[in-house]
Amino acid sequence: MTVTVLPGAPAPATLAAAPTFDLEAVLAGIDTMATQKPVAAHVVSIADSEDTDARGLARVLASDVALAGRVLKLANSAYFGMRGRVTSLPFAVTVVGFRTVRTVATVALTDLDDESRLPEDFWRRNTTVALAAAALAPRFGERPQDALCLGLLAPLGVALLHHDDAEGYAELVAAEPTAVGRRAAEVRRYGIHAFRLTAVALEQWGFPPSMVTPLGAVGDVGNRDGALLRAALEVGARLTVGDHVSVPVEELTGGRLGEDAVVPVLDRVRAEADELRLAMLGG
Repeated sequence: MTVTVLPGAPAPATLAAAPTFDLEAVLAGIDTMATQKPVAAHVVSIADSEDTDARGLARVLASDVALAGRVLKLANSAYFGMRGRVTSLPFAVTVVGFRTVRTVATVALTDLDDESRLPEDFWRRNTTVALAAAALAPRFGERPQDALCLGLLAPLGVALLHHDDAEGYAELVAAEPTAVGRRAAEVRRYGIHAFRLTAVALEQWGFPPSMVTPLGAVGDVGNRDGALLRAALEVGARLTVGDHVSVPVEELTGGRLGEDAVVPVLDRVRAEADELRLAMLGG
């Protein structure tokens, strides 16, 4: 499928003429990466299989020292509360969960661990959103670890757009400081916004609907499926964007969350974000 710019919606004057954006080519590029990172690709393919257990997944992970090290470091991070007590890979897999292992492998597979190829402050913002989603998840009836994974992978589409059109995407970000404005600009330029692109990629790789549906609903304030991710994105923006104009979380979540719930989350996220970033990047 080739996705072209929507008719009748010209890009802002500050941006270059919008290119034709070939979604299939972008996704095929990720599949090509898989041949260069076979262990990460194997983990992504088997982590959600009913036939996979912690020892089996650990054996696959052990074939990639860097990937195994990230899972161990993540298991020993403050977020999982096991500081220094996780010394074996099977135990680390059990502590963080299969979906988290799959998320770590997806990060490696799609070059999200190479900060030189990403927009500025990508991981600083990413980890704050992920931790905010995990902290707020129980208020929405969701599992914190699943919400953490959703937050970590949500900006995959941003990275894909940046990889495909680095100069143009940088201009788009500079011209549109707000999340709503940026999504609209992405649709004008590429025919698809970054979160929807993430959803397409995750769906292609067999991620469950609980990871895919919120990404498609994030832009519709009236859609409850996107409420948690919208709230997490707002928390992330408050912590990482200097001139961010706060949007009431009650408005973003249809009244399911008030500002009183956000205040303690800000402190927790601020304290844990850098450690999570280093664990995901292997630093």
